[in-house]
Amino acid sequence: MTDPKRRGRRPAGDDTKAALLAAAREVFTEQGFDGATVRAIAARAEVDAAMVNHWFGGKQGLFAAAVQLPVTPEFVRDVVFASGPVEELGARVVRQFLTVWDGSGGGAFTTLVRSAATQESAAAMLREFITSVFGTLLKELGVDQPELRLGLFGSQLAGLGLARYVMRLEPIASADIDTLVASVGPTLQRYLTGKV
Repeated sequence: MTDPKRRGRRPAGDDTKAALLAAAREVFTEQGFDGATVRAIAARAEVDAAMVNHWFGGKQGLFAAAVQLPVTPEFVRDVVFASGPVEELGARVVRQFLTVWDGSGGGAFTTLVRSAATQESAAAMLREFITSVFGTLLKELGVDQPELRLGLFGSQLAGLGLARYVMRLEPIASADIDTLVASVGPTLQRYLTGKV
């Protein structure tokens, strides 16, 4: 008599991507972005590690998909941080944040925020994204009180997204991007490089 349970790795099929996403959410929540490995995620999903590259282009793409982010941490670092002077970093962050989320209709942000409010795993992944991307930046900038700055920065950006996409608080919900960049950018800049 044969054992009806599946043995070995999952075949590459329709459920492979879903299995990887489920495993990634668990492993990223447990170990954080830096501690999680592609091999560990693939093992948990019972698939070959090559499937991560096939479906998501690597660990960063898998993380972005697992957290339902329209951008990867690599994109934020390379495009937002490295594309201009440090003195304009706050404005660039706000502009890119609004451009990306406006482009996706804000739906994924709404889902992410609502999930983070009720599910610790979603909250942990959102914290991990903010810490892995912006925490690294603050260390590179060499500023004092990086943990406080990171908290203030994250609260400002999350609050802007909450007001615009979840609460649809006017006039923030319908304001043009340039107006919000001019208003919120200097505050983010102060949190990043100014006096706190």
